[in-house]
Amino acid sequence: MAAERGARRLLSTSSFWLYCLLLLGRRAPGAAAARSGSAPQAPGASFRTFTPFYFLVEPVDTLSVRGSSVILNCSAYSEPSPKIEWKKDGTFLNLVSDDRRQLLPDGSLFISNVVHSKHNKPDEGYYQCVATVESLGTIVSRTAKLTVAGLPRFTSQPEPSSVYAGNSAILNCEVNADLVPFVRWEQNRQPLLLDDRVIKLPGGTLVIGNATEGDGGLYRCVVESGGPPKYSDEAELKVLPDPEVTSNLVFLKQPSPLVRVIGQDVVLPCVASGLPTPAIKWMKNEEVLDTESSERLVLLSGGSLEISDVTEDDAGTYFCIADNGNETIEAQAELTVQAQPEFLKQPTNIYAHESMDIIFECEVTGKPTPTVKWVKNGDMVIPSDYFKIVKEHNLQVLGLVKSDEGFYQCFAENDVGNAQAGAQLIILEHDVAIPTLPPTSLTSATTDHLAPATTGPLPSAPRDVVASLVSTRFIKLTWRTPASDPHGDNLTYSVFYTKEGIARERVENTSRPGEMQVTVQNLMPATVYIFRVMAQNKHGSGESSAPLRVETQPEVQLPGPAPNIRAYAVSPTSITVMWETPLSGNGEIQNYKLYYMEKGTDKEQDVDVSSHSYTLNGLKKYTEYSFRVVAYNKHGPGVSTQDVAVRTLSDVPSAAPQNLSLEVRNSKSMMIHWQPPAPATQNGQITGYKIRYRKASRKSDVTETLVSGTQLSQLIEGLDRGTEYNFRVAALTINGTGPATDWLSAETFESDLDETRVPEVPSSLHVRPLVTSIVVSWTPPENQNIVVRGYAIGYGIGSPHAQTIKVDYKQRYYTIENLDPSSHYVITLKAFNNVGEGIPLYESAVTRPHTVPDPTPMMPPVGVQASILSHDTVRITWADNSLPKHQKITDSRYYTVRWKTNIPANTKYKNANATTLSYLVTGLKPNTLYEFSVMVTKGRRSSTWSMTAHGTTFELVPTSPPKDVTVVSKEGKPKTIIVNWQPPSEANGKITGYIIYYSTDVNAEIHDWVIEPVVGNRLTHQIQELTLDTPYYFKIQARNSKGMGPMSEAVQFRTPKADSSDKMPNDQASGSGGKGSRLPDLGSDYKPPMSGSNSPHGSPTSPLDSNMLLVIIVSVGVITIVVVVIIAVFCTRRTTSHQKKKRAACKSVNGSHKYKGNSKDVKPPDLWIHHERLELKPIDKSPDPNPIMTDTPIPRNSQDITPVDNSMDSNIHQRRNSYRGHESEDSMSTLAGRRGMRPKMMMPFDSQPPQPVISAHPIHSLDNPHHHFHSSSLASPARSHLYHPGSPWPTGTSMSLSDRANSTESVRNTPSTDTMPASSSQTCCTDHQDPEGATSSSYLASSQEEDSGQSLPTAHVRPSHPLKSFAVPAIPPPGPPTYDPALPSTPLLSQQALNHHIHSVKTASIGTLGRSRPPMPVVVPSAPEVQETTRMLEASESSYEPDELTKEMAHLEGLMKDLNAITTA
Repeated sequence: MAAERGARRLLSTSSFWLYCLLLLGRRAPGAAAARSGSAPQAPGASFRTFTPFYFLVEPVDTLSVRGSSVILNCSAYSEPSPKIEWKKDGTFLNLVSDDRRQLLPDGSLFISNVVHSKHNKPDEGYYQCVATVESLGTIVSRTAKLTVAGLPRFTSQPEPSSVYAGNSAILNCEVNADLVPFVRWEQNRQPLLLDDRVIKLPGGTLVIGNATEGDGGLYRCVVESGGPPKYSDEAELKVLPDPEVTSNLVFLKQPSPLVRVIGQDVVLPCVASGLPTPAIKWMKNEEVLDTESSERLVLLSGGSLEISDVTEDDAGTYFCIADNGNETIEAQAELTVQAQPEFLKQPTNIYAHESMDIIFECEVTGKPTPTVKWVKNGDMVIPSDYFKIVKEHNLQVLGLVKSDEGFYQCFAENDVGNAQAGAQLIILEHDVAIPTLPPTSLTSATTDHLAPATTGPLPSAPRDVVASLVSTRFIKLTWRTPASDPHGDNLTYSVFYTKEGIARERVENTSRPGEMQVTVQNLMPATVYIFRVMAQNKHGSGESSAPLRVETQPEVQLPGPAPNIRAYAVSPTSITVMWETPLSGNGEIQNYKLYYMEKGTDKEQDVDVSSHSYTLNGLKKYTEYSFRVVAYNKHGPGVSTQDVAVRTLSDVPSAAPQNLSLEVRNSKSMMIHWQPPAPATQNGQITGYKIRYRKASRKSDVTETLVSGTQLSQLIEGLDRGTEYNFRVAALTINGTGPATDWLSAETFESDLDETRVPEVPSSLHVRPLVTSIVVSWTPPENQNIVVRGYAIGYGIGSPHAQTIKVDYKQRYYTIENLDPSSHYVITLKAFNNVGEGIPLYESAVTRPHTVPDPTPMMPPVGVQASILSHDTVRITWADNSLPKHQKITDSRYYTVRWKTNIPANTKYKNANATTLSYLVTGLKPNTLYEFSVMVTKGRRSSTWSMTAHGTTFELVPTSPPKDVTVVSKEGKPKTIIVNWQPPSEANGKITGYIIYYSTDVNAEIHDWVIEPVVGNRLTHQIQELTLDTPYYFKIQARNSKGMGPMSEAVQFRTPKADSSDKMPNDQASGSGGKGSRLPDLGSDYKPPMSGSNSPHGSPTSPLDSNMLLVIIVSVGVITIVVVVIIAVFCTRRTTSHQKKKRAACKSVNGSHKYKGNSKDVKPPDLWIHHERLELKPIDKSPDPNPIMTDTPIPRNSQDITPVDNSMDSNIHQRRNSYRGHESEDSMSTLAGRRGMRPKMMMPFDSQPPQPVISAHPIHSLDNPHHHFHSSSLASPARSHLYHPGSPWPTGTSMSLSDRANSTESVRNTPSTDTMPASSSQTCCTDHQDPEGATSSSYLASSQEEDSGQSLPTAHVRPSHPLKSFAVPAIPPPGPPTYDPALPSTPLLSQQALNHHIHSVKTASIGTLGRSRPPMPVVVPSAPEVQETTRMLEASESSYEPDELTKEMAHLEGLMKDLNAITTA
């Protein structure tokens, strides 16, 4: 009765206050709105305001001890005052009859004399404060945990220990965690005072830093938790004096993983001991922590780290590093920071009408992520059809009814704590408009209720409400306008519906005015619903239509999901799945379908199962699969189960680790790198790797070492220097060891790398500019014996010094980011080590303009190849994968070829475009390595550059003379000088030798200069036995495999003075007379002195004497030739041609073999003159496919032969071994036959035979004393085959005196060749039958003393004496003259051959690779011995028959006419 009276009194009071509010609303609606927090209402509106109802204080977690008192605070605010009650573990406490627990006036709970024992813990648990206001509702506080400390138990106690003075000591005392705050320490039974040096860690452990003698004594810890104190064992700590010897570093206390809440303090313990005393520093995530300047970070005694007021940013891995100068040790621990739940968005108060749908919003954060539950008036909200949790945390209430009013609270909870926030729901009458509030808390079904109502006529009920469409899950309703408003354009409608027998009604509104249909969704199949429709106008809601009863269609009876599905792995390749029969089978289950899918793929597979379990085999090892089951009945498939995931068991890896590599660090260690096996072959978590290695020489002695599974490299130390080792690696799982890699070998250094100097310059630097970045790549220095610690990359706009980046020595590329587009950057690269930085390498690049990238870039060309064609031409070919298979270009694409050389390093690329799949690059430097790459462009799309191809151009003769020629006198030897020089700047190949020319007359012809050959690439040479006090002039010429280069400028040097007794005539002769001579490279207008004999130093004679001597020599030569021809004809009648040739050849060879010992009688060689057109040709072993021959005329009479000075024999003999040739016997015969060429008599000039040998072959034109090209590459034949054509008439050669210059000059330009294999055969003559049946003879020019196996580099020298030759005028053929328009003419030859047909003149020449030179007049030397000429005639002319004599005499007449023309000139 009292309660009823109280309720009535409260009701009357509420009515009174409501009446007052209405009066106030009429007087001052704005003020009422301000107080209530809602919009002004129209007169006559009646509504309730939200009542403030919340907790002022909520209980918090509390720790207590047995027998003590506890207060759990709680205070709530409301008008009227709320009623406070308490719950423990979800159950209300009866505090009326409880003598130990009582409710304080403010609502707090007081517990006196806390009870706690092993089997009776009535006070420990979770408490909640509950506040209730009658007729308003109930709110519940957060949950508070009361913990009662148990009886003290020591899990570890202090132990006796000793510590060196100055070091740190620890004494352990660990008790149960809830008693740690009650631990204190005693020293010698007296309380121990803590300070900065002596601290207690949060776990109870005592740390003494920088120990002193006073720290020695007996220690024990005491636990005082309300009852009698409990003491630990006593332990003695001894402080020892510093022994002044080192001891190993050890951790006395290491940090362990910790979990803390934001705002708490944390101590990471770390104490180390050792001598010298270690220093402790801390790092977090590889950054050193600054404990000195930080306010929150403090380094405690002994080295522990204290962090105050922990934040989420403090989470991470902490490293404690102890270092005493001798060694370093480290330990690590993870700090995890948690956060209590916090509300990002709290629920807000809501006004609503019945049948509306509402949403209470609640957003929370925390770590770990909190769970959310809802409470209504103190009771848990259980999700149902009308109360739903949406968007994880929000509460949706559907179809409001009056009983839904009250207070709703959102509770968020995680491991750290819990929090609550609440809101009030007020349901207004339908005739009361909802105050204007933010509509976020209302669903779309309620938005039409926000407009305030005005007075006026209301609409009648809608007519003819029917269900026009009925389905299993939705119903479509239609109706007609109310009778009161036939047009109904401004009417809106609300459809109210509910399940039959359920009082809770829901509402669905039309979307726009005048619409007369609504589709109600989310209904249940085979369920009866009651519908009614109500129209609204601007004055409010009208009458409701009559209820309409509609039943949804029944749904096909399909099985429900199979419950309790579970899966477990049976083996590495099989999984068993089990389930139970569906609860709603809706008939007999016919079978099940098991679906399974590998994680990370989209392909789901299935298998039919008739039972409740199935084992899948053949799965991948250690792979996660998901499974689900669908039951089938006669109607079809039912509802699928939720996916269940399980992983197959692990197994040993099925493949070896990948990319095994070895890096030799020094002479005793190697670094081995590898990558894990492919993920599909790991078959489990890789727990480690097993490294096996052995010496290559001792394969049975294998060493093993194990590393962790996260480690992908290992330094192997203690190896022997200069020893080859084999390595292999295998991966491990918990199941065992997988297959190992193949053995990989490397050899340790003989000695450690040099770090006494900076590294050399990197060998190459490449840059690839992009829009905002540049990719830099490089190769290390060529000298690998210097330590490289890393590379420094500098870059900037216009200057490389703006920024510098350092990378590891193993890195070969780097991408410079955050650059400006379309900007010119200069980039420098330097290698560095501990000594310093090396020489930089520079490169520049312009970043690309900022454009939208093409989504489909072109594919770069592939298969780029460089084919070397010559010394300056390379053909580049490639393929284009974006073209069809036949590689035909049908569109407008083009290709860009770029090339460059790395010498000098900063050479820029050159580009050229091509529209085919090849390009001819010309204008390159000889003997230079180039790199080529190609890109393709089509429209606005371009590819990247292809992979590079490399090629080195062929060599070319040097195009510049040697540099810096200097001459100095040798100390103590005034007749000896030393010539020094530098290589030519344009060597165009490997220099194989030099030739030094010297003379006392700078204007003398070059063939009068003395030569000194120098073998190899030496840059100095001594010349002995010079004349004292005489000016000498020196020139130097370089040679490579392609020939001779130009001569240097003359350098003058005067030999020192000496006594007259030293100036002997023999000095001059021996000093210069023995040298061969060369012609200079002079112009056509040069007029040399006509000297009758070669003085030792080329001293000229008067022009008059020269002319007279020339006439005499020519006359004697003609007479001699006539006599020789006559003798030859008669000799022919007495002997056969074949025998004569053998004898002549043997004589010639014997003559060549005289060149041995101290022989002073060096004879000129016999010469077989080809019966066809003749040319003298050297043998070039160069691989050049296009050897260059120079045709040089031979003098026409025997007076052109230079006499041999005996003094030169010994000098030549001294150098013979440096230049001797080694010839092959038969290579020429087979080559001539295979090529279809006429055999020619050939000999390499570089082989230095005792006599020079010439070869003969046709010459195209008299006007061409220049280069002729031949397609065959020549070997080194020792034989020259004399070819006799079918024509019975021999043809001779005609040569002017001026042609003598080219003949001699060509000798000087003869190229150097490689040394040739020796032939020790002493056969003087060999018969050979050529393809045409003609007889040929061979000439062997190999000295008998020369070793066949010796192969020496040779210097090119001029033969020791000029060649002898003769010629017979030829019968003019009837054909017209022919000329080669591509070859230059020689006017001098034309003038001197006016009486002859030009085309019929044949010349014999010594082949050369040198440059062509214009013909010039030459010095006519004295004639050779007649016996030699006769022998030559016998060898070449003895095959003539007697009836040919008359024709030969006619030729002699022509010869006489030539001689007359010469003397006249």
